[in-house]
Amino acid sequence: MSRTIPKKTLESEIEKYLRVKVSQAGGVTEKVTVLGSRGFFDRLVLLPGGNIIFAEIKKPRGSVTSVHQRARHELYRHLGATVTIIKTFADVDLLVDQAANGSVQKSA
Repeated sequence: MSRTIPKKTLESEIEKYLRVKVSQAGGVTEKVTVLGSRGFFDRLVLLPGGNIIFAEIKKPRGSVTSVHQRARHELYRHLGATVTIIKTFADVDLLVDQAANGSVQKSA
C-alpha cells in the first residue's frame, strides 16, 4: 500500500508509517539514544530474516543530513552495517518489501 506525499508531510508521519509497516511485517523499530554522541540514527529497524537497519528519517522536501549524521552513516557502512535514509512512504514500503524478499540494500 503505497501512499502519495502530501505537500507538507512531516518527519513524524513518515516515522509513524515506518513503525506501523515494520510491525505489520513482524519486525520492531527501536528509538535509541546514545548519550554524549551526535548524529545517531532515528530508528533501529529489526526485520525478520536477521535484517538490522539503521534508519535516518527525514521529511520528503527540504531536509538534509547533518555533518555528524553523514560521518556516522559513512562509518557504519564502512563497518558493513545497513544504513538507509527514509524520506517517503514509498521508501518505507521498499525497505519492508526488500526485507521480505531477502534483498535489503547494504547502502540505501
